[in-house]
Order: sequence, then structure tokens, then C-alpha cells
Amino acid sequence: MSDPNAKYQSPLTSRYASAEMAANFSNNKRFGTWRRLWLRLAQAEQRLGIPGISDEALAQMEANLDNIDYDVAAAEEKRRRHDVMAHVHAFGLAAPQAAGIIHLGATSCFVTDNADLIIFRDAMDLLIEKLVVVVDSLAAFAREQRAQPTLGFTHFQPAQLTTVGKRACLWVQELLWDLRNMQRARDDLGFRGVKGTTGTQASFLALFEGQHDKVEELDALVAQLSGFAGKSYPVCGQTYSRKVDVDFVAALASFGATAHRIATDIRLLANLKELEEPFEKDQIGSSAMAYKRNPMRSERICSLARHLMVLVGDVLQTASVQWLERSLDDSANRRISIPEACLTADIVLATLQNVVEGLVVYPQVIARRIRSELPFMAPENFIMAMVRKGGDRQECHEQIRVLSHEAAAVVKQQGGDNDLIERVRRCAYFAPIRDDLDALLDPATFIGRAPEQVDRFLRDFVEPALAPYARVIARKKPAELSV
Repeated sequence: MSDPNAKYQSPLTSRYASAEMAANFSNNKRFGTWRRLWLRLAQAEQRLGIPGISDEALAQMEANLDNIDYDVAAAEEKRRRHDVMAHVHAFGLAAPQAAGIIHLGATSCFVTDNADLIIFRDAMDLLIEKLVVVVDSLAAFAREQRAQPTLGFTHFQPAQLTTVGKRACLWVQELLWDLRNMQRARDDLGFRGVKGTTGTQASFLALFEGQHDKVEELDALVAQLSGFAGKSYPVCGQTYSRKVDVDFVAALASFGATAHRIATDIRLLANLKELEEPFEKDQIGSSAMAYKRNPMRSERICSLARHLMVLVGDVLQTASVQWLERSLDDSANRRISIPEACLTADIVLATLQNVVEGLVVYPQVIARRIRSELPFMAPENFIMAMVRKGGDRQECHEQIRVLSHEAAAVVKQQGGDNDLIERVRRCAYFAPIRDDLDALLDPATFIGRAPEQVDRFLRDFVEPALAPYARVIARKKPAELSV
């Protein structure tokens, strides 16, 4: 046996991906699905009266769905330069009574395309469940932090206050859109069905001696047996339209953008020491700087999300260059781009779940930063309070302007602390509100309706969106990362 460490292995499967997603794109799944499609085709053809398909042939096929001799298939493919015919040959050796009727009337895309659609649907089912868990966990975090004041940032410059929970809701909202997109992409997947070499079903029409109704019945029956009842594409060329792949991967790429945005926000907040991803007891942040607590999980999300986002370019270009009924320059690209999109999304979701379920908030650090910036935000409250007590808005604004510039000079030119509040306390003009200053400086008075917005968003939008997935949430488990 060759040493697996002596040749390149994709980190997507060797290092990161879940066992279930890796298995979904394995040779066993792919070629096992081919054999199941051949069996369903033969079963449907027998049921509709095609002669020469015996019960024994079907029984042998069913008994050898997963008994795949890869050495035989590889040798035959090397000789024939055709992977489908190589596996027809290998299946025929395993089920000799069926050797003459395997692939009857079909073209290669009967197994390759239909199997891909089955595998893609199964992959999206896995991804949707994982996304639901992430949304549920992040919504719980938003609920817990609904009223925790924190400094808002626009242009990554200090802005008006928000809450930690409200900021998390911004993330959840985008994930809900991703859930909608991924569910729609999954539900929109159809079945190529039995369409023949250029999509005209000519071979099947000949097989049924010109009986058009039998051909349509065969197409519908094979789709039903394959779990796509009523969802066979009405027309296609040799392949199903590669526009389907665009819709599928675009939903994943869009999720990649969301994940990158969330992970970037966490990295920025980690730099401010306001929020951190989980950091394990024996984890090492740097081989040289022992004190470091690098946000490596969030960085990994960003790294892989970039790869996920660009993969949609592959399927877009492939869809755009499919000549007439089909050209084969799609095949090698699709073998890489679409599985990698699913594998990468799987890894990003697992890592994101691990991060959001272990987020650590540091309220005292947040409070300190608020105190340092609040003097520049409080004057509007001071002005409103003065006006309520009979003051002139324009005169009050001028007083604040002068005091603010004096305080700014202390900060910028002398390196001192912002003493604007003390200057306001000492200013005779503001004597009418002097006793109200502490209340006017309460951070909770600067967060507007953020807590109420969190409550309404979770109640009216998140909970209804997650309701169809209650069983998924009930059985959710923590995401454990091996690296």
C-alpha cells in the first residue's frame, strides 16, 4: 500500500472537512449512486415491458450496488479512456446476468448528471442543517447580549452606541438570507432523467417502438425511484443546463461572503479586546510570542471563505461556454469546483459554529472604551436637556463647541485624557443640568431601541425561520475542531 503522506492530499478532506461531507463526495458514494441509477433504470424498463430484463438480473444488480472492484474499473478506463463504460464493465462482471442490459438506452450523462444532482442535493441537506444550528446558536448569543451597550463603529471609527446583541442580529439577518438561498437552491434541484444522447429521448423511443407515452412514463418513473418525483427537467441537451450549477454554487458563495464578514468583525473586536473567540487552555497563539491570543478560527473562516466565494466564477464560466447541446470542457472543472464548494462551506460552517458557541464578551473593556468616547457623543443629550430647561439651542451648541475644542487640544497636544465632561460641570452656563449629568451619561440612554429591536427580530423573524427545522435544533451537538 502506498504511503498517503508521500503524495499531495487536499487539506479540504485530509485536514478540515467533516466525515459526512467527505463521504458524500467519495468514490463509494459517486459510483454506488451510478449503480443505483442503473438498477432503477432497469427496474423501470422491466416494469414498462422491455423484454430481456430478468428478475435474476435485477437481483444480481441489487446485491452488488456497493461491491465495486476499483482495480477492474481503473484498468478498463485506462484501456477505453471512458469512465462510465469502465464502470459498466465492472458492474457487469459483478452481476453477469445483467451485463447485457446495464445502461440500456442511456447515455453517460444518465449516470454522471443524475448522480451529481443526487449528491449535490444530499450535500445541501447537510449544509442547511449546519447553517440552522449556527443561526440558532448566534440568536441565543444575541438574546443574551441584547442590552449590553457597546461602542458602534462606522468606517471603523467610533460612532453612536449600539448593543452587542444588536450587532449579532446584523450577522444573524444575513445568515437567514443565506438559509433562504440555500434552501431554495436545494429545492430547485431537478433531475436530468432519461433523455438520451442529445436530450431528444430518441434511443428510448426506439426501445419502446415509437410509444411516446411509454418514454414519458419511463422518465417520470426513474425520477420517482430516485427521489425526484415530478421534478425531471422538461428539456435538456446531453447534460442538464449548467445554469443549475450556477444557482447552486452562488448560494454557497453568498454564504461565504456572510461568513467572511462575521469573522472579520470578530477579528476586529478581538483586537479591541472586547470580544474573543474560544481559546483553549493549552492552545498556543504564537510560536515566538507566548502571550498572544490570535483569532485563528476566525482567520481560518476568512481564508476558506475567500476560496468559497471565488468558486462561483468556475461554474459561471462553465455555464457560459457549453456549446449547443454540450461540450466536455465542463467535466474536469466540475469534478473540482462543485465538490470543493460544498466541502469548503461545510468547513466554514463547522468552524463558525465553534466560534459563535464559544464567544467571550468583556463588559469591563467595553465600558472603558465607552467612557473614553462618550464625552464626544453626550453633548447632543446635554443640548436637548438644556433646551427642555429653557436654553437656546444655538447658544448651547456654541458653548459645547468651544469646550470640545479645548478638550480635544488636551488629548491631541498634551496626550491627556478627555476632560470635556469636567469642563461642562465647571461651566456656569450648564449649571441648570449639572445635577443631571450622570444620568445623561448613562450608556443605556445612548442605545436607542437596540434591545427592543433584538427582541422583535428574534421573535418575528428568526423564530419563524427556524421553526421548520425544530428537529435539527433539538439534536444539535457542539462543533469540535480537530485542528
